[in-house]
Amino acid sequence: MHTTFRWFGETDPIPLGHIRQIPGVNGIVSALYDIEVGEAWQRDSLERLAATVDQAGLRLEVIESIPVHEDIKLGRPTR
Repeated sequence: MHTTFRWFGETDPIPLGHIRQIPGVNGIVSALYDIEVGEAWQRDSLERLAATVDQAGLRLEVIESIPVHEDIKLGRPTR
């Protein structure tokens, strides 16, 4: 089992250095919060996120909140 902590990116008031100090936590759950809903995530952005987490001594374990456009969620013809 991996113990993880949610991190909301560079604007999160809790820095990765503080998260690293939580006993037993060695992984991060995050997303690309600066990407607009409906836009594709770029591989280099994900790699930068992973590198940032890695440099803090943690591991990027989970990517959540992949932006799905509302038209897709609602089954609209424009999906």
